[in-house]
Amino acid sequence: MKKLFALLFIAGCAVLITGCASGPKYSALHNTEPALASGNARVYIYRASHVFGCAVQPDVKVNDQVVGCAVPGGYFFFDRPAGNYQVSTTTEVKRTLSLALDPGQQRYVRLNIGMGFFVGHVWPELIDNPVAEKEIQNCHYTEK
Repeated sequence: MKKLFALLFIAGCAVLITGCASGPKYSALHNTEPALASGNARVYIYRASHVFGCAVQPDVKVNDQVVGCAVPGGYFFFDRPAGNYQVSTTTEVKRTLSLALDPGQQRYVRLNIGMGFFVGHVWPELIDNPVAEKEIQNCHYTEK
């Protein structure tokens, strides 16, 4: 019985380790990001949660185009011209956030996770810049 628990523990740890982001941290990479093109805005999408629901990593879409993945402890960014956009994730249900972008603006979208019936639900939430800039510091860059 002890061997079974030990094997389950090791398997659980392996899932946690492989399910989390492992690129450079925002705090190290942010100052080296490319400059924003004139007329564009930048949106950072991050998932600060490292443990809960780490197996749930749906695609993140902007206007139905995949721009990244909801990796625990990860972040990515995209640039778009000023305008209105829809950020969405889908597990059991589709969750959508509408946001307007102004030229030169930086916005932060946090991916939250909660209990679902069969699978956890991941939903995007617009976060005020000062709060988001603290939460994203230890997130690791992930690429699409």
